[in-house]
Amino acid sequence: QVQLVESGGGLVQAGGSLRLSCAASERTFRRYAMGWFRQAPGEEREFVAAINWSTSIRRYADSVKGRFTISRDNGKNTVYLQMNSLKPEDTAVYYCAADPTGDYSDYVVYNYWGQGTQVTVSS
Repeated sequence: QVQLVESGGGLVQAGGSLRLSCAASERTFRRYAMGWFRQAPGEEREFVAAINWSTSIRRYADSVKGRFTISRDNGKNTVYLQMNSLKPEDTAVYYCAADPTGDYSDYVVYNYWGQGTQVTVSS
């Protein structure tokens, strides 16, 4: 059972940056593709970014392309989401997820989830 713990959320002004981290409890993490999703109040959980185990595949939602970067450090069992040029519409709880069994952008295919970290972008 993989446990995921997100950190790095907070309050930032529009145009600012944050880096989210997601630490995994198991070394098997390095075999898993990982994803970041977000959910705003009253909205469905939406895909943000995903990365495969070797970092050869990275996917992004159109809304964050060119602003967000997903990366991972398998030696530290950690995946990161660097968020630049933040906008108020990026405000949401951000979740990391592991071990998708299908389309990386589909949240239902992920087997493990973190508890989420709040990101609030003020205008």
